[in-house]
Amino acid sequence: MTSVITGDIINSTKHSNPNVWLTSLKQALEQVSSNTNNWEIFRGDSFQIEISDINQSFISAVYIKACIKMIKGLDVRMAIGFGHKTFNGNTVTESNGSAFQNSGNLLEILKQSKTNLKLKGIPNIDNELNLYLKLIGILMDNWSVNSAEIVKLHLENENKIQKELAKIIGISQDAVSKRMKRAYLDEILEVNEMLISKIAQSKIIA
Repeated sequence: MTSVITGDIINSTKHSNPNVWLTSLKQALEQVSSNTNNWEIFRGDSFQIEISDINQSFISAVYIKACIKMIKGLDVRMAIGFGHKTFNGNTVTESNGSAFQNSGNLLEILKQSKTNLKLKGIPNIDNELNLYLKLIGILMDNWSVNSAEIVKLHLENENKIQKELAKIIGISQDAVSKRMKRAYLDEILEVNEMLISKIAQSKIIA
């Protein structure tokens, strides 16, 4: 069993220099998976990454979004697919299986519905889980650059306390706390734990 995130950058064409966001996207994907065979950027502003630990799929999507939202005016659309991997290609985009199909097909639906985050492949509870993602997604879509930065920083330094995070970016601990609240970080982490629990209780099929 595996999971795949297929996504694309929203408003990428508004930046004359693609390196503005391409560098951040590459760094985000490398942070999620140091094995470059697990991810690929294609068609300029689209990407796909396989995350074999399905419990890391949602929080990885959150991290990628935080990295991109740190660039003012940009956002990212992502489809998380769960299922099997039946063919291991030379690159992630050459691989195949229900996880890849679920993710790729879902992204096309997201483009039509103008939704930025959804999942597919959890039998019987897809709709329930996507309701949670829709609600938390509205909050994440409205992150400021500062909100995105604090989420990214926390996910990169999960064991550090607020005082240590404050020192890293040169602000007060109180400012860190306020930014976390404005980013709804606690709620995002609660949704992540809920998704992990729900997935564990469900039988994922191809």
